[in-house]
Amino acid sequence: MRIHLLCVGRRMPAWVEAGYQDYARRLPPECALHLIEVEPLRRGKTGGPDLAREDEALRLCKLIPKGAGVVALDGRGQGWSTQDLALQLQAWLGAGRDLALLVGGPDGLAPAALARADQCWSLSRLTFPHPLVRVILAEQIYRAWTLLKGHPYHRA
Repeated sequence: MRIHLLCVGRRMPAWVEAGYQDYARRLPPECALHLIEVEPLRRGKTGGPDLAREDEALRLCKLIPKGAGVVALDGRGQGWSTQDLALQLQAWLGAGRDLALLVGGPDGLAPAALARADQCWSLSRLTFPHPLVRVILAEQIYRAWTLLKGHPYHRA
């Protein structure tokens, strides 16, 4: 299984890239994390946040691999504990198909992207800086995988 992390955003700071890569490299091939970035729509006088969300959602959804399960990251989604995420990861791995995690831009995901999702996941009720989300996702997926494998990384 490949986990496709489809994110709106480009030109991340070096610390974001280093943090993301550190955890992505730790994952085994059967749970590989693959980052795909979509350039955010330029916000100007003619197009507001709704137009940007719709455009970004259309481009994100075009990148979802055929047959992949889809999980949208959204503040209104379901919150999972680390153990809950490990169970989700186990189910995703057992399904034998790729997974696409959709991460919207600064204005979030459009209704079309949320409707395309099989599940909606909230990382927290807190608001995180947009670049930090990809690092948190990579670390949490790695943590869930180590929990499933009995690796000592996670200490409950």
